[in-house]
Amino acid sequence: MHNTPAYEQHICAPEEAAARIARFPRPLVFTNGVFDILHRGHVTYLAQARALGASLVVALNSDASVKRLGKGDDRPLNPLADRAAVVAALASVDLVSWFDTDTPLDLILALKPDVLVKGGDWPPEAIVGAREVQGWGGSVHSIAFAHQRSTTGLLQRVRLVTPNK
Repeated sequence: MHNTPAYEQHICAPEEAAARIARFPRPLVFTNGVFDILHRGHVTYLAQARALGASLVVALNSDASVKRLGKGDDRPLNPLADRAAVVAALASVDLVSWFDTDTPLDLILALKPDVLVKGGDWPPEAIVGAREVQGWGGSVHSIAFAHQRSTTGLLQRVRLVTPNK
């Protein structure tokens, strides 16, 4: 018998996300990314993002959206369903959804978060949705990296020690 893990309840399609967050405690924090191979930098960042509010929504790039980012022909390594499950299992994350477009702007507009967050490599004024969130009285934050980690860097190291066959 296969029991669905409780964290899977934290995953929902984008068109259902606004209804799902209606009863979430505010302020609502929103962030987005690929989160392909979850590492310490990711989980620290998500915990810091969650600390800026009472609920955290993470929007993942769909597989097609990741391909358009130009991170490499083999990216994402993990399909959307797997990435969503891993992120949803984190204690700091209240809801995981996704977007198939190049940016999460439509989802940001639908959810109207109180706090918009990206990692330290994004200056606040360059964060997609910043103007809109500030326009309805929300705040925008760029969280400095506590741990210098990246999936791209990790993959480069793995490729150095694992020759192509």
